Amino acid sequence: MSSNESIGILGQLQDDYVNKQQDAPISLSEYLDLCKQDKWAYANAHERLLKAIGEPTKLDTSSDPKLSRIFSNRVLNVYPAFSDFYGMEDTISEITKFLKAAAQGLEESKQILYLLGPVGSAKSSLAERLKELMEQEPFYTLAVEVDELDEAGEKTGKKVLEYSPVNEDPLGLFDPSQRVGGRTVSDIMEETYGIERRYMKGIMSPWAVQKLKEFDGDRSKFLVVKRWPSKLDQVGISKTEPADENTQDISALVGKTDVRKLEMYSQKDQRSFAYSGGLCTGNRGIMEFVEMFKAPIKTLHPLLTATQEGNFSSPENIGMIPFNGIILAHSNESEWTKFRNNKENEAFLARTYLVRVPYTLRVDEELKIYQKLLKNSALAKAPVAPGTLEMLAEWSVMTRLKETAHSTVYSKMRVYNGENLKDTDKKAKPYTDYRDEAGIEEGMDGSDTRWAFKTLSKVFNEASDEVSADPIRLMNVLEDRIKKEQLAGEVAAHRINLIKEYLLPKYVEFVGKEISTAYVESYKDFGQNKFDQYVLYADHWIQDQDYRDPETNLTLTRADLEEELQKFEKPAGIMNGKDFRNEVVNYVLRARANNGGKNPAWTSYKPLANVIEKGMFTTMEEILPVISYTAKADKKAQERHEEFVKRMDEKGYTPAQTRVLTEWYSRVRKNKPTMG
Repeated sequence: MSSNESIGILGQLQDDYVNKQQDAPISLSEYLDLCKQDKWAYANAHERLLKAIGEPTKLDTSSDPKLSRIFSNRVLNVYPAFSDFYGMEDTISEITKFLKAAAQGLEESKQILYLLGPVGSAKSSLAERLKELMEQEPFYTLAVEVDELDEAGEKTGKKVLEYSPVNEDPLGLFDPSQRVGGRTVSDIMEETYGIERRYMKGIMSPWAVQKLKEFDGDRSKFLVVKRWPSKLDQVGISKTEPADENTQDISALVGKTDVRKLEMYSQKDQRSFAYSGGLCTGNRGIMEFVEMFKAPIKTLHPLLTATQEGNFSSPENIGMIPFNGIILAHSNESEWTKFRNNKENEAFLARTYLVRVPYTLRVDEELKIYQKLLKNSALAKAPVAPGTLEMLAEWSVMTRLKETAHSTVYSKMRVYNGENLKDTDKKAKPYTDYRDEAGIEEGMDGSDTRWAFKTLSKVFNEASDEVSADPIRLMNVLEDRIKKEQLAGEVAAHRINLIKEYLLPKYVEFVGKEISTAYVESYKDFGQNKFDQYVLYADHWIQDQDYRDPETNLTLTRADLEEELQKFEKPAGIMNGKDFRNEVVNYVLRARANNGGKNPAWTSYKPLANVIEKGMFTTMEEILPVISYTAKADKKAQERHEEFVKRMDEKGYTPAQTRVLTEWYSRVRKNKPTMG
């Protein structure tokens, strides 16, 4: 970053800070006039959070083959504010549905937003993002001018603002049912200022009641200030966590008496009360309750009236305290199940809006999570061999899937990733069939992303020669960690089996292709010779002509040509040789016309290039001596080896990884595993 850029970012941060500093206070009448012009001056917390989230973009899944199979061609609402929460479309959709209904004043406005999911499913990350978004929209609250006091408690002669300790809504000063001149206050507010009845809560805090007494009922002496929610300052955003069952009480939610002030005020005077509870500091914004159901039930009762009635009881009988915010809670399934099964908790269950936060079941999305985690770590630039993250993502997703009788868990995993298996696994079912069979619990257990990333971290530091990751070390570390985790016997066996039955055979096949293509690319004549040979044989076969080799004078009959062509086609699974040969020859004839009569490069026609690459597996014995790290017989062989290493580097392998890969492949290939 240049000096000018440094100055630029510092200036922007300062501007942002200044913009969020306290605006000059306005009078209550000025505030009401503002409400007449701007509905956001009195918008509730759900509305402001929705505004911060922003409007979604429309994603037509019918235009993407993978997504169309997963989402049945639906048009999805995609929210840019959650763009880095991968594979969570349904969860984000449920959260926004809750906020929209609550913003409209429906029953959801009286419910706790409860995120339920397994460990490491991003519940806390979602909560943090919602709090960050809440910080983007300000709210208006009450304040009064008071005398400034010095350290000795003496007046300095200056006035300072004293804010409502519960971020009080200015409209709370008005009792909606009170009649003025034959009309109710709520009617006057709606007719004069356009403020709907649902925004008139009619509850003043003990602080406001005390001030109103001091003002002899003159509400005009209250001021209104704009404040920005802040996690750091605990303004409109709070976080509560369960303490020890024997020590936790409701003070964590509602606050408690400040014993230092009892010398000046009685215990029943609101001025002796510290509004430090989560419901107080989180009012008008978000109060997050971590692992809520781990807290003793008796300490949760203030939440019932806070959600249902918009206020809660204060200790010491100082009066009711208003609450007009969002209560956001989360925990894992064991706490939820225990709480739900207790009949005494029905009142809480009725006030809970449940949103499931499962692990992602799509490999592509799980892969993006690892990439994001790596990007934000010291390993961001460490080399990762091709296939490493993909392998970990596949294994993680398979641990989360329920077994099915229809096909292998590997095929199910691929279907969940949006792949079409109709040509490779006839038993595979459509995505919707698997989901209907598995039910809503699928994705609520299995290996979590945190565990996977810890495994990946160990892989990076496994080798002594360099900090890097590759699939071979990944499989070793995975199996070792599973054995050390002391999981239930069948769980451990299942997770190890996923490696041996699916990941290992697939990777052997992948490595073979990587090596063979790197070899062919480093020995260009090999691939081109094979290409030219196939085209020559296919052309003579189509014309029903014998082929005479000019160098050996040997003649190949049509039957001989058929046999030679099948040596190419069978390893690649070409079932209809006739059509394939015609397609290849027609392509080459057209290409020659634009290439001075010469055959095109062997890699130019992908179908035949794939056939040649597949055929390399049958000639691996020719390749292994070149790619191995044993002493070479001559200079030419050494040059070919060096060229092979260079090609592997271009594919994304470090020299150390290439050596590990080739030596491992040479050993494994002797007893090549097959897909189960």
